Amino acid sequence: MPLNKQLKLKIHESLAAVLPVSLIVLALCAFVVPVDLSTLCLFLAGAALLILGMGFFTLGADMAMMPIGELVGTHLTRTRKLWLILAGCFLIGVLVTVAEPDLAVLARQTPAVPDRVLILTVAAGVGLFLVLSFLRILLGWSLPVMLIVFYLLVFILTRFVPSAFLAVAFDSGGVTTGPITVPFIMALGLGLTAVRSDKNAEGDSFGLVALCSIGPVLSVLILGMIYRSGDASYTPLSVSAIEDTRALLAAFGAAAPEYAKEVALALGPILAFFLVFQVLFFRLRRRALAKILVGILYTFLGLTLFLTGVNVGFMPAGNELGRRLAGLPLRWLIVPVGMLIGYFLVKAEPAVLVLNKQVEEITGGAISQKVMMAGLSIGMAASVGLSMVRVLTGAPLLWFLLPGYALALALSFFVPRIFTAVAFDSGGVASGPMTATFLLPFAMGACEAVGGNILTDAFGVVAMVAMIPLITIQIIGLVYQFKTRHAAGESAPAQEADDVLELDAGPEEDVQ
Repeated sequence: MPLNKQLKLKIHESLAAVLPVSLIVLALCAFVVPVDLSTLCLFLAGAALLILGMGFFTLGADMAMMPIGELVGTHLTRTRKLWLILAGCFLIGVLVTVAEPDLAVLARQTPAVPDRVLILTVAAGVGLFLVLSFLRILLGWSLPVMLIVFYLLVFILTRFVPSAFLAVAFDSGGVTTGPITVPFIMALGLGLTAVRSDKNAEGDSFGLVALCSIGPVLSVLILGMIYRSGDASYTPLSVSAIEDTRALLAAFGAAAPEYAKEVALALGPILAFFLVFQVLFFRLRRRALAKILVGILYTFLGLTLFLTGVNVGFMPAGNELGRRLAGLPLRWLIVPVGMLIGYFLVKAEPAVLVLNKQVEEITGGAISQKVMMAGLSIGMAASVGLSMVRVLTGAPLLWFLLPGYALALALSFFVPRIFTAVAFDSGGVASGPMTATFLLPFAMGACEAVGGNILTDAFGVVAMVAMIPLITIQIIGLVYQFKTRHAAGESAPAQEADDVLELDAGPEEDVQ
């Protein structure tokens, strides 16, 4: 398919993803909680940039990010030098995380710790857990067991960490796996599985995002135990007055270079890795090389447009909408409204589209994009609803996270392995830039309106968004497993059902 047709298709898909949440916000602004005209103009212009940005980004990820990650992973394993593979994994994890736009967005909104300290701490956690992820692939370690061990450690450490760090730590795990990190890490996992030849290798390529989401939580919790911050205060978000179209264009034009720089820093390490490997190992033909370079350009343009749109347009709208909804006499209305927004908002997360497509391809359609999106949308709605309950009541974050993760980890022993890995990957992917730039300001505005504590009550919404999909996707796995066993007959062994789901029993048509 020609590039212009592919781009039109991607933009059409992004329009379908962004339009519902945009219409919901417009309806709320028109009939429920009128907002300033400046905020509404910024939101509409941001939505247009968001649609274009998602189109360019998803095409660029298909053309460049996924192939580069898989090629790097494959050639790293071919060296057969364990120390070199582990060092490469750690370095890749650190570099792509340092420049992850989602993390920069969260750091700017977090008063408890300086931006650079938080970013470097999170990057070290991702690098370390990317190394552990490769060792899991190499040695065939059980993902559920690793998840239980590390989450148990996480919740033990929460007993020794100041409350100002607690929500930030869990939020860090969610935003780390964003639009730059996810495509590269998932494709890297596919390449790393080349070191194994057994039938479960391909399924084990999932789970990298899940483990890399734990690293930042642990590292920030440890930071909270040793770092003494000053008085952390929240500065309310201010919106510049938009008097005419020139002022509107100026607002986005002034921010675009900053986000273009962030994206360039994000893509720079990946491009450098690719060029070094191209000279030393890949030696791709000119046409293949040109396609990847064009894909990187599309990724750069797409993420620049996307981040400019969501930061300049969506963040002020989310904050004011949350503040006004929570200020209504029927303030509990914010719970169902938040759930409705969350249900559609996840469809606009760029990394979600990448994950869903790769899950469908790897499983040969056993887990379709439609099923994945339904599970994530339901999970997102539940996450936002519970987050709004927490904002209104001031309930501690651990009251929700402890039982939620306990249930998710318990389910991992009853569902097919592929569903557990995909579920824990989905949690990190669902909590992307849309969550950081719309839902988090939405929660902050609501918390400000009810007089709550921003640091303890509003922060944590990203963590909630990252947790609930772990449950919903695994429940889908239980339903799928039941239907598979029922279709195969009650006498079919359990392992056979796993094999069908993991594409190990035979041809693709057997899966479907």
